[in-house]
Amino acid sequence: MNAVSRPETVVRGLEQPWAAVGDLRITGVRAIVTAPEGIPLVVVRVDTNEDGLYGLGCATFTQRWKAVVTYVEEHLARLVVGRYPGDIEDLTRLARFSSYWREGPVGNNAISGLDQALWDIAGKRAGMPVHELLGGKVRAAADTYLHASGADIDAALSHAEELVDAGWRHLRLQVSQPGRGSYGSARLPGPTDPEAPYPEGWRVAEYLRRTPELFAAARERLGEDVELLHDVHSRLTPKQAITLARSLEPYRLFFLEDVLPPEHWDALPGVRAAAPVPIAVGELTTSMTDATRLVLGGGVDLIRSHISAIGGLTPARKLAAAAELVGVRTAWHAPGDTSPIGAAANVALDVTSAAFGIQEGHVYAEPVHKVFPGTLRIQNGWLVPNEQPGWGIDIDESAAARYPADLSGHDAWAAGVRGPDGGLIAP
Repeated sequence: MNAVSRPETVVRGLEQPWAAVGDLRITGVRAIVTAPEGIPLVVVRVDTNEDGLYGLGCATFTQRWKAVVTYVEEHLARLVVGRYPGDIEDLTRLARFSSYWREGPVGNNAISGLDQALWDIAGKRAGMPVHELLGGKVRAAADTYLHASGADIDAALSHAEELVDAGWRHLRLQVSQPGRGSYGSARLPGPTDPEAPYPEGWRVAEYLRRTPELFAAARERLGEDVELLHDVHSRLTPKQAITLARSLEPYRLFFLEDVLPPEHWDALPGVRAAAPVPIAVGELTTSMTDATRLVLGGGVDLIRSHISAIGGLTPARKLAAAAELVGVRTAWHAPGDTSPIGAAANVALDVTSAAFGIQEGHVYAEPVHKVFPGTLRIQNGWLVPNEQPGWGIDIDESAAARYPADLSGHDAWAAGVRGPDGGLIAP
């Protein structure tokens, strides 16, 4: 889908507020939506009055992508057309404050698309990759992890062994369990309890029992040199989270992810203090403010924000600086519902921040590389940023149009994540 932008003119009251360097101005802002892997990806393109100079930014909120497109096309564009694209901080603050009721994944993803596109333009104007604009590298590459999973422990560890042989040193392990709430691996067929009101309900007690079994087997089979991670996916109580963390202590996890839903993040400092393994949280942060409170409030060992959901590169680099000051590390969220532009922004932060911990990886299918020329490829578990100006990534809109996006299937999945009594569980 290539969203059609309206003819853009400068809105009275939104003119350039001060003298800008030269005559360069933003002339248009539009959203491009494509799904080459079946996952809706939203990219914002910002055009300028200089021939051939434009920028691309990630605005991907897969579950509500149509709302992001509307925000970009109907609200964001009018704020910035006619403005000098070098005023990144002012433009993104204007986009944030102008709605008055601010924050949230729809608005912040739209703002992220603008923000990252402006950084792309800045890099192209300077003839430099974005990571050089951020101060240059403090490391050559970002170490990554991938997800290993299976229907049972043996299958999950066989998958893990394949990834180790391919060069990965960090692996997130997930194993299937009965019930529609199984996360990270396909659910096992059949009911969990045929006599229950909701026969396909997810049982937390079984999850708390099976997960340590997975990691006991993993340490025995994979050895001590592979770093192991696990994602709870936000569905435990504080006491259950501590129970799980303590049961995993012998297996020395690199981190335990998203143990609590956002509604209970106030309990994270206590959970972290009682947990003998590092706690990684933040995938569901939808503002820099919330993410910063996690970092400065003692609730996390690693911050996991999806950078487009907190507003883009500009707030994320501030978050990384805050993390560095208090000894928290970054582990930016980056599954298949991060566009290649967003992945490039993650890596720019990874190689320029002393707070870097680990980078979630995703191996993009070949159609993605055709839609987004310059998409980064992971080599032996390492991600190296492009050295071309800006992000070094473009979009082939003709190729993008061959992969139209549909509504996300997440709604139907989330509707089935229930306990045996039928009550909804945070998905």
